[in-house]
Amino acid sequence: QVQLVESGGGLVQPGGSLRLSCTASGFTFSSYGMRWYRQPPGKERELVAHVSPLGISTTYADSVKGRFTISRDNAKNTVSLQMNSLKPEDTAVYYCKAVSPLPRFASWGQGTQVTVSS
Repeated sequence: QVQLVESGGGLVQPGGSLRLSCTASGFTFSSYGMRWYRQPPGKERELVAHVSPLGISTTYADSVKGRFTISRDNAKNTVSLQMNSLKPEDTAVYYCKAVSPLPRFASWGQGTQVTVSS
């Protein structure tokens, strides 16, 4: 079955950095685009970043452009999100997800909590 496990979250001060990781299993990882989403407290889940199957192209939400970098290592079945210059508005639970309409890809994992606070 499809499994996505996020890690790397924590508490960081404004201006600091964190690197999130997502480890995938149960599917051919290199065949799928991967995305990071986040859900701030009391708000809707939003798309943060996307990376194409081979890691050639990336896209970002305007709110994180220039600060966050998505990347993937298909040999390790991982996708990462390097977050720099963090702001309190980045506080959220962060989730990774494969791009697919198939039901087995539809569920969300536990996510990892990122808290940006002084």
